[in-house]
Amino acid sequence: MYSTLYRTHSCGELSLKEEGGKATLSGWVDTLRDHGGLSFIDLRDRYGLTQIVVNPEKGVALQETAKKLRREFVVQVKGTVKKRPSGTENKAWKTGQVEVEAEEINVLSPALPLPIEISDKAQSSEESKLTYRYLDLRSRQLQQNLVSRHRIVKIVRDFYDENGFLEIETPILAKSTPEGARDYLVPSRVNPGKFYALPQSPQIFKQLLMISGFDRYMQIARCFRDEDLRADRQPEFTQIDVEMSFVDEEDVMQLHEKLVQRIWKEMLGVEIKLPLPRLTYDEAVSRYGIDRPDTRFGLELVDVTKILGESGFNVFKSVAKEGGAIKAVNVQGRGDFSRSEISALEDFVKIYKAKGLASLKVTAGGTLEGQTVKFLGEKTAKELVAKMDAKENDLILICAGPAKIVNDSLGFLRNHLAEKLGLIKEGQWNFLWVHSFPMFEWSEEEQKLNAMHHPFTSPKLDQLCLIETEPLEIRAKAYDLVLNGIELGGGSIRIHDTEVQARVFRALGITGESAKEKFGFMLDAFKYGAPPHGGVAFGLDRMAMMIVVAPGIREVIAFPKNKAAVSLMDGSPSSVDEKQLRELRLKLELVKK
Repeated sequence: MYSTLYRTHSCGELSLKEEGGKATLSGWVDTLRDHGGLSFIDLRDRYGLTQIVVNPEKGVALQETAKKLRREFVVQVKGTVKKRPSGTENKAWKTGQVEVEAEEINVLSPALPLPIEISDKAQSSEESKLTYRYLDLRSRQLQQNLVSRHRIVKIVRDFYDENGFLEIETPILAKSTPEGARDYLVPSRVNPGKFYALPQSPQIFKQLLMISGFDRYMQIARCFRDEDLRADRQPEFTQIDVEMSFVDEEDVMQLHEKLVQRIWKEMLGVEIKLPLPRLTYDEAVSRYGIDRPDTRFGLELVDVTKILGESGFNVFKSVAKEGGAIKAVNVQGRGDFSRSEISALEDFVKIYKAKGLASLKVTAGGTLEGQTVKFLGEKTAKELVAKMDAKENDLILICAGPAKIVNDSLGFLRNHLAEKLGLIKEGQWNFLWVHSFPMFEWSEEEQKLNAMHHPFTSPKLDQLCLIETEPLEIRAKAYDLVLNGIELGGGSIRIHDTEVQARVFRALGITGESAKEKFGFMLDAFKYGAPPHGGVAFGLDRMAMMIVVAPGIREVIAFPKNKAAVSLMDGSPSSVDEKQLRELRLKLELVKK
C-alpha cells in the first residue's frame, strides 16, 4: 500500500498482529514526553497515532536525534513493533495496544514554533485559523470532516451510477444570465470588453443536456454566487446537481429520498423511514411560520384570527379588519417565565418587524392571566384556551399583524424557544419534502414579480390560466428537501413548452428582445424537441456539515473564505498589476461608496 522508501504502515494501522515485526512509519511529531530514561513520541498522520519509544540502550546517536525533535517535525521512524506493558494501553487509539521501539529516526523536515495550536479543543481565533488553514487542517476533527465529505461523494456517485445516471461536466466560463444572485464576472482577453460569468448553477446546461437526449445527468458541480455570507454560505460552493427526463415531481422526490436514506445509513448507521413526510408550502407556513420547518418539536402556530379578531381588544380587531393575521403558540408548562424573559421574547420578534408579543398565562381552572385579558372577555378567553389546547401553567404567546410578519416572527420564535428550553433531542433526523411553492413573489423594492425559484420552473398547468390576472395565486411544480429546519436542497419540474415559457417571461417583465438576449440559445434549443424534465440540487457542503455535526460549512471545506469573502491564507481577492489590466483592455476607476 505504501512506498517502502518512507513507510511500511500508516500511524493508525499497527496492531498485535504485527508484534515482533519491523515497521517504518512517517508522520508529524504530535507530542513528546521525556520520562528520564525512556522518552516517548506520539507520531501522527491522517490515519491515527502510534506511540514511539526511544530507549537509551539503543545508542547515543538515537537519543541525540530524539532530543532535537519538536512538535510538528516530520520524521521517519524505523523499529520493532512491541506489545505495550500491561496497564499502559490506550483504548482511544486503534494502535493503542502496541508501540514501536525506535532503532532509527530520520528528520525529513523541521518545523518552526507554531503560530496556532493544532487541536480540536484549541482556542485560536477564527482569523488565525483561516490564515494558517494548512496547519488547522492537521487537526483530527477537520481531517475527519474531509474524510466524511469524501465518503459522502463516493456514496452519491455510486448511487447515481447504479440508477443509470451519467456524470457530465458543464462549463465554468459561461454567459451571464439572471439566476437570483450576482454573478462573478471574468473579463475576456481575446474579446475585449466582454465577460464570462462563473456559473451560479449548471441550470441551463443541464436542461440542454436533456434536450440532447442524456436523460439522466448528475454532477458534483462547483457553483459561484456573489452574495452576502453566513455560516452555511460561501462564495464558491458545491452542489450535487441532477436532471432527469420524462419525470414529474413524485418521480424526482421518490428517487432522492432513497439517496438520502442510503447516505444516512452508510455514514451514520441511521435508518430513515420512507416515504418521507410531505407538506405543501402553504401548510408549512401556516403551521410553522417558515417554509423549512424544524419538526423535531411542537410549538406549532395556531391561527386565532377569528377568535381574537372579534374581541374587545382594538389592536386585534384592527389587524383582523385590515386582513392581517393573529397567531399564537402554546409554550407548555412555562407559565413561570419572568417578566424579563417575556420582555426578551418581545425584543426577539421585533427583529422580524413584529410590533409586539402578547403573553397570557393559564392559571388554575383554565382562566387566563395577563395584561390583555381584561380586553378579551370571559367567552373569548375560554375559546382561546380551548383552541390552544392549553392547560394550567401553560404560556400562550400571541402575535398580530401582516401575515408574513406574523409567520416570520413566530416561526423563528419557535426555533428560539426550542433551543432555549432544550426541546430538541440529539440524534433526531426529521426529513420532509415541502412542495407546491408559489410560482412568483412580489418585490416591493423593484415593484415587480420575481420567480420564487427560477424562470424555468413549471407552474401547475391547471393554474396557468391565472398568470395574467392572479399570478401570485399560481403554485409551481417545485420542491425542497428540509432536514431539521435546514434546506438541504431543492428543485422543480421545468418548462419544456415554448409558449408556456413565453408567458412566464412576460409575467416576469422579460420582454421578447430581453429574453432573446439573455436566453436566446436555450430558447432556440427548445424548438427542436424538448422532453418533459426536472431536477434537483443538494448543497454538498451543507449536507456534510449536518452529518459531521459542524457549526458551519467552513468546517467541511478545505480552504474556505471568511465572512467578507476573503481568503486570509492566500490574500485573495487581490490587486493585479497594470500589465494584466492592459492585456484585458481594462482601466480601474473605483467609485467611492
